[in-house]
Amino acid sequence: MLKVNYKKWHQTPNDLREQALTAEHPRTRERYLALYEISQGKSANQVSIEIKRRSHTVMDWVHKYNLEGHKGICYRRTGGRAPFFLQTSSNI
Repeated sequence: MLKVNYKKWHQTPNDLREQALTAEHPRTRERYLALYEISQGKSANQVSIEIKRRSHTVMDWVHKYNLEGHKGICYRRTGGRAPFFLQTSSNI
């Protein structure tokens, strides 16, 4: 059974829930909510069905969190075109 190792990062399930409610980016909030649900006894498969993600994606979030903590699941924009409102003439 897949487990969220929140103790390694000196957190509790309530800390995961708090991050799910307050993290800056929606994708980070989604990941923390998945971790919270798994810490409460749901399987990665159950969570993936509820949030309409592949179960492997949810399992990857758990593994990344267990290895790297917040840094592993915090959303970072990694490519693609910059959002329109951030573009300047030098970006175009």
